[in-house]
Amino acid sequence: MNKVEYKDLLEAGVHFGHLTRKWDPRMAPYIFMERNGIHIIDLNKTLVCLEDAAEALKSVVRSGRKIMFVATKKQAKDIVAEEAKRLKMPYVTERWLGGMLTNFATIRKSLKKLSSIDKLMKDEAYLNLAKRERLMISREKEKLEKVLGGIADLTRLPAALFVVDIKREHIAIKEAQKLNIPVFGIVDTNSNPDLVDYVIPANDDAWKSIQIITQYISQSLEEGLMERKRDKEDAKLKEEEDKKREEDEVTETEKSAE
Repeated sequence: MNKVEYKDLLEAGVHFGHLTRKWDPRMAPYIFMERNGIHIIDLNKTLVCLEDAAEALKSVVRSGRKIMFVATKKQAKDIVAEEAKRLKMPYVTERWLGGMLTNFATIRKSLKKLSSIDKLMKDEAYLNLAKRERLMISREKEKLEKVLGGIADLTRLPAALFVVDIKREHIAIKEAQKLNIPVFGIVDTNSNPDLVDYVIPANDDAWKSIQIITQYISQSLEEGLMERKRDKEDAKLKEEEDKKREEDEVTETEKSAE
């Protein structure tokens, strides 16, 4: 995995915080200085925090669990959806539905409904329906897909959340806290870092800043998934070797008995 350098973060504008009058004093440990009325984030702290978050998330996916990506702001949607799809991880880039985590049983019912509509539309019987009925069904599918499409394959609660802009996604974070689901968040100077388990101090508004951090986290998850695959292959190989050794031992015993 390519390490992110200080200069990479600098070029992406990761260090630009908000206006000093909009700051949250709890972000003070991550602020380097003030320049022209804007707080400048300490990129050395960002690098350390990013590494810690990436390593922790990597171990989560290596254990076979899912990370949910959450980013509903315009400049973050595309990059987050792209990376989550590539990794086959759940994501929310449209409106966060209240109870998406805390009332997961109801969300699963909606996911089943989406799945049944999908099956119906592939069936020949669908073509025999009246044009108005088909239109209503396709509209309902579009509506469900827009909000739930990113979590269509989610069968159980995610093991962690990766959030862009913790201030905007406060409902998602509250739900995760209730369920003791760890939150990894890009935290700007106007937010409270105490609300998340792993703070990544960075500009959460600039597209380049969001991109460099999201892609680095994604690379780490990809490594974790590859390591999991290798672990499974090694375990399978060991199992086959053990089985063969047992068979050989049985054969030897039978020969000795003769």
